[in-house]
Amino acid sequence: MTRAAPDPRKTLDPDRVAQWLACHPDFFVGREGLLQQLKVPHPEARGATSLLERLVHDLRSRAEQAEWRLEQLLESARHNEGQYRRTRELVLALLEAEDNDALGQALATQLAERFHTPAVALWCPASLTDAEPRPPQAPRQVLDDHAGQRLAALLDGRTSRCTRLTPTDWKRLLPHVPAPDKAGSCALSRLTLGEPLGYLVLASPDPDHFRASMDTLFTEYVGEVVARLLVRLAPAAP
Repeated sequence: MTRAAPDPRKTLDPDRVAQWLACHPDFFVGREGLLQQLKVPHPEARGATSLLERLVHDLRSRAEQAEWRLEQLLESARHNEGQYRRTRELVLALLEAEDNDALGQALATQLAERFHTPAVALWCPASLTDAEPRPPQAPRQVLDDHAGQRLAALLDGRTSRCTRLTPTDWKRLLPHVPAPDKAGSCALSRLTLGEPLGYLVLASPDPDHFRASMDTLFTEYVGEVVARLLVRLAPAAP
């Protein structure tokens, strides 16, 4: 009496088979016909497909993913290069300012033209402007207790921050720029150089222009440059 062949699924452990094949990658050399008989689940439809067809599908998918990642890297590189060039032009324009009023105006112009930031305010304490022959010109403002308290509250203990800006706060913190009817957004940075020097406010009527999740590294960098130039350009006290 002939005994039936045992069912391989009941006699071979799939994990051990996979381990054995991994240790013998040349098993299918000379057994190419076996590759064509193997069936695997189709990745996009019901049923099965040949192993070769599945490998082709997987390779194509990997190639498409690699192409997408490469395009993302190139797009990021192009963005970073553009950001660097705009930042470079901004800093060069600030360095050319002959006094603090020209510094504030150059800051507002460069941010509006190169970074789509329509409103800027530069709040400095009276001690930094007392020696000037005339009152500061917009976007510079003399920092008083009320503005200082509100700016500190918006920063909430941080050095810089992006947050919403209500029309009421806009009128108080950017009095030289017409306030929008609805809440906008702003990026705030505390100016310091050994001692407090005031605040830098970048604002937009678009509530999503400065989102709370945004990084504030650029605002902090601009604030550090402006703080140093404010001190350098300030007239000597009599």
